[in-house]
Amino acid sequence: MACGLPRSPGQGPVVRARDEPGAPGTRRRYGPRCRLPGSACLDVFRAVCRPRDEVVLENLALRQQVAALLRQRPRPQLDDVDRAFWIALRRSWPQWVNALLIVKADTLARWHRERFRRHWANLCRRPGRPRICTEIRGLIREMATHGRGAPRIHGELLELGFDVAEATVWRYMPRRPVEPDQLARWIAFLRNYKEAIAAMDFFTLPTLSLRVLYGLFIIDHGRRRIVHFNATCNPTAQWVIQQLREAFPFDTAPAHLIFDRDAIFSAAVVRFVQALAASPRRIAYRSPWQNPVAERWIGSCRRERTCRRGLPRMEFRRARRPCYDASH
Repeated sequence: MACGLPRSPGQGPVVRARDEPGAPGTRRRYGPRCRLPGSACLDVFRAVCRPRDEVVLENLALRQQVAALLRQRPRPQLDDVDRAFWIALRRSWPQWVNALLIVKADTLARWHRERFRRHWANLCRRPGRPRICTEIRGLIREMATHGRGAPRIHGELLELGFDVAEATVWRYMPRRPVEPDQLARWIAFLRNYKEAIAAMDFFTLPTLSLRVLYGLFIIDHGRRRIVHFNATCNPTAQWVIQQLREAFPFDTAPAHLIFDRDAIFSAAVVRFVQALAASPRRIAYRSPWQNPVAERWIGSCRRERTCRRGLPRMEFRRARRPCYDASH
């Protein structure tokens, strides 16, 4: 039956359609409709084909609306999909920081660190090496209190029939304070020969693909200058030798080269350093204070480059490349 709506003379009754707002038997819909991924891709295609002036004005209008919404709700709720979008955008767009309005660059870096931490926490749940018993750990600490070093304790444990690695012995040895004479001698060595000293070390960086990127750098103590830098996903002793060959060509090696006791710096690396007419200087276990210039540069690199702005594009590209031995 027709509704009693006003009509002009000479016209029949006006009938309101069911799809018209306010018609009987219909529901009013509030809010925007859900957009499908296909419609979003279509909008991107239209934006590419549109003139540049219209795209700039549209972006300006959208930014003004976002700023108005932020005044009403300063901290909008973001789900995992939104976080994944911004992490992926950081990987593919160098100017991603300039477009941030609802989140900060530090927040985005914190999301990535938490994601990386959860990934490695899940990997660490797998069963690994069995822990040594309490009796062996007490025996290691007792031998260490009598002034015995890790190599001697390791040899005596092997004679007693305990198959324990030397690195495990170092792990359970009690930490002793640094002797004042040893500290004074090492500081005097660093000050007197700083023009003839170089140091090398590794540091790790997490990538967006949940892999670990290993960066090797060689720094000069005299001018605090980076002599050589390279990164790889699978560091080996042969790869380190090739980096030393590229860093010090034509008899330009320093008189002293400081590095730690990492397993990658094996006996082959030590022999190659000696072949360069340089004196290898290994620091003691758990003694980063003996390599202060390298440790300070690692801290600066993490604070200024990776924590605030994320990883550089060069590091992402190298992380995706297949690693190879450059000496072949």
